[in-house]
Amino acid sequence: MKRTLGVCYYPEHWPEETWAEDARRMAELGLTWVRIGEFSWSRLEPEPGRLDWDWLDRAIETLGAAGLKVVLGTPTATPPRWMLDRHPDMLAVDAEGRPRGFGSRRHYCFSHDGYREESVRIATLMAERYGRNAHLGAWQTDNEYGCHDTVISYSAAALPAFRDWLAQHYQSVEALNRAWGNVFWSMEYRSFDEIGLPNLTVTEPNPAHAMDFRRFSSDQVLRFNAAQVAAIRRHSDRPISHNYMGKVTDFDHFALGAQMEIATWDSYPLGFLQDRVGADAERKRLYARQGDPDFQAFHHDLYRAVGQGRWWVMEQQPGPVNWAPVNTIPLPGMVRLWTWEAFAHGAEAVCYFRWRQAPFAQEQMHTGLLRPDSNEAPGFAEAAAVAAELAEAPEVDAGKASVALIFDYEASWSWAVQPQGEGCDYLLLVFDIYRALRRHGLSIDILTPTARDFEGYRLVLAPGLEMPGEGLAEAVAASGAVACFGPRTGSKTRDFSIPVPLPPALPGLDVTVARVETMGREFAVAAEGGGALVNWREELETSEPVVMSDAEGRPLLVRNDRLHYLGGWPDDALADRIAVLLATAAGLPAEPLPEGLRIRDCGGCRFVFNHAATPVTWRGETLPPAGISMGFSS
Repeated sequence: MKRTLGVCYYPEHWPEETWAEDARRMAELGLTWVRIGEFSWSRLEPEPGRLDWDWLDRAIETLGAAGLKVVLGTPTATPPRWMLDRHPDMLAVDAEGRPRGFGSRRHYCFSHDGYREESVRIATLMAERYGRNAHLGAWQTDNEYGCHDTVISYSAAALPAFRDWLAQHYQSVEALNRAWGNVFWSMEYRSFDEIGLPNLTVTEPNPAHAMDFRRFSSDQVLRFNAAQVAAIRRHSDRPISHNYMGKVTDFDHFALGAQMEIATWDSYPLGFLQDRVGADAERKRLYARQGDPDFQAFHHDLYRAVGQGRWWVMEQQPGPVNWAPVNTIPLPGMVRLWTWEAFAHGAEAVCYFRWRQAPFAQEQMHTGLLRPDSNEAPGFAEAAAVAAELAEAPEVDAGKASVALIFDYEASWSWAVQPQGEGCDYLLLVFDIYRALRRHGLSIDILTPTARDFEGYRLVLAPGLEMPGEGLAEAVAASGAVACFGPRTGSKTRDFSIPVPLPPALPGLDVTVARVETMGREFAVAAEGGGALVNWREELETSEPVVMSDAEGRPLLVRNDRLHYLGGWPDDALADRIAVLLATAAGLPAEPLPEGLRIRDCGGCRFVFNHAATPVTWRGETLPPAGISMGFSS
């Protein structure tokens, strides 16, 4: 697989006389791709129906003449101000009933049919004009669905759409009342027209109601995107992508990814460390200039699954950003490391955000490859170094890992609807398991919850699947792999009630969750032999062999042959012990790595990355801070 570099560029931000020089410098740097257009609607259509394509025609021609390929974004994340005059009710509404106002971006509601039609219209016009352009290499729909909490909208447009969705799903209001358990608190409805949105209730809404609203909201994103994809495909055969964000789970990325050819995501390691990783103060201090050693890798593996093997980084942080609680300068070499790490996980392309730092508006403090005065910023040299290395490195693909980790967006919604305790976040549970595996040198494939073919995997982990799909446990058991489920596996039906028999109800494993408790990390339950359970603990009734117990002798990990169940959320020390135990049972090497060191094995090569701020020695080789070791085999 050929690996390439790119950049995000906004020709509408700069005098036209600078475009050719910018394009020349991009090509000389070794870039292949330039993403443009995704925020340009007000320049493409200054007034309703008055289109101005000339500037974009010239920008594409200028970039193409320099040998660059264009990724063209539909501009629907930033509708112009006149759109509100045409559709004053198109704004998304938050859980407190407040409309998301104009003056930023992503202010539309996915359920608004009028705005969806406007989006299809502009996407169609762009595809008609540029769909066969020789310089066009790919498309991007919209920009960062879900960023800024913009999927779930309690608007006037969402209400009738949700009622219609429920009517199609349940067919009768009587069936809905039974499924939701609406006899509780006299919540029974006489018709679908009586059903409201699950916000502004005195206390928490019915969790079944809230869960269905999450499913509906995800389907609205799919519907919105599918309409643009269809419009583009009528006039263009170039691949279509969307750029996802880090730790955004409000819609089903797997389902959306199936609509397109390429998944991309926007990687901001330093910003994410400060507000999304769940890191404590000491970890933030240790990795303030490097980013968490596993958070980017986790999303690389996740979006490789979303893209069914084809994925890019569409926006790679090249320096300090503007939006995090703390905005640090990367350690020298980290931009190069982040880029190679993406390639090690199978990325086809890594594109930097952005070409030149804007001296105006909201992102003026967000670094680019160039400073606002067009001189090179530090990230420029690191991108150049990667470009030179790519020219010499052999082509490799992501390969297939020996470890599979199942991730489910619906599980994330169910945990969010009823977390049961502070800190109970599904993605962070899965991430904790992922990190423990990576701390022991293991490479991981992330799989969808619909996966049923586990051939070639020696270890399969499925933590936190409250509503596992039919046949999943049976398929895992039949694969012959060592497997571990839990906690909260099978703890809810699709109608959000507790099932009987009680969970986890795994075939071939006699274990019942009799009772659960949640507790903050300050009330951790110590495990015998080291480590502890945090956040979530289950009391297990079982006749199976107990592999690990808590300090009071209560079972926390049980097994039958190769199938294991974990009855709680392990802290790092316990997760490390469990990772070693399971890997050893699967016949996989599990070597504790030095702090900050990570390995990625892929087809025919091994990459070793040092995320630490100090040199690290491993197997006789010393890697400097932000150091990379690449070993290729023929």
